[in-house]
Amino acid sequence: MKVLTANRLSDGIAVWYADGGWAETIGHADLAHDKAAEDRLEAIGAAAAANNEVVDVNLIDVTVVNGLVEPVRLREKIRAAGPTIRTDIGKQASPPPARAA
Repeated sequence: MKVLTANRLSDGIAVWYADGGWAETIGHADLAHDKAAEDRLEAIGAAAAANNEVVDVNLIDVTVVNGLVEPVRLREKIRAAGPTIRTDIGKQASPPPARAA
């Protein structure tokens, strides 16, 4: 399973493609379950980069654990959560949204 991630060009915040736009949390990101869905997300990311909305567009591997979308790689886990030195700030300070089954 994969999701599309990037950094918003206006402020550098890590974002994920969700429901036709860019969300600041990974929890509702559109999941690609097959190659056709991956190709669709890649085309969306390329268009957004060409329109100067986002930079560093990538498809990343994720899993769904207990209803929560979790990146596989450590780098992406840090981008999704926020600072590693204080868990009371950043994205990890808010409870993650559960995915509908």
